[in-house]
Amino acid sequence: MTAIAQSTIPANSTWTADTVHSTVGFAVKHMLVSTFRGRFESYDATLTAAEDGTLRLTGSVAADSILVKDDNLAAHLRAPDFFDTERFPTVTFDSTLIRSEDGELIVDGTLTIKGTSRPIEARGTITDPAITLGDVEKLGLVLEAIVDRREYGLDWNAPLPKGGFALANEVKLTVELELARA
Repeated sequence: MTAIAQSTIPANSTWTADTVHSTVGFAVKHMLVSTFRGRFESYDATLTAAEDGTLRLTGSVAADSILVKDDNLAAHLRAPDFFDTERFPTVTFDSTLIRSEDGELIVDGTLTIKGTSRPIEARGTITDPAITLGDVEKLGLVLEAIVDRREYGLDWNAPLPKGGFALANEVKLTVELELARA
């Protein structure tokens, strides 16, 4: 891991997600014409800054906390066709390198879904720490990554009558975290 250039995050500090003011979600092209979005309601994330300034981001999501606008679809997403939440209750992320490049935050790490771990690169922004209401020190972290869902065993799809498929293979993962200093 390496430090973000000119990071103002104090060394030897730990930051935890304020889940009331954070979001972990996904978006996928649906029926060739629109983007379907969902999110997870139960998750945690921790950002730690070591003495040498290196940063590490870890997080986990309770896969069965998936929230979409249709209960039947939510049940299908929890089933073996997708997340198989009975056998694989947790989705995890662990960073291996956090760096800044041309003003953009880049987080490399390992994403594990359904027992399959694959390298992933997320890009986004991080804010400097600020003192907020109640004298709580917080910072913001926004990351996006594109994954091929099939690489994690999320293979279900349905052919459309005139060609194409119900779901795209590429899924955009979006994490917007408000992190409070522990």
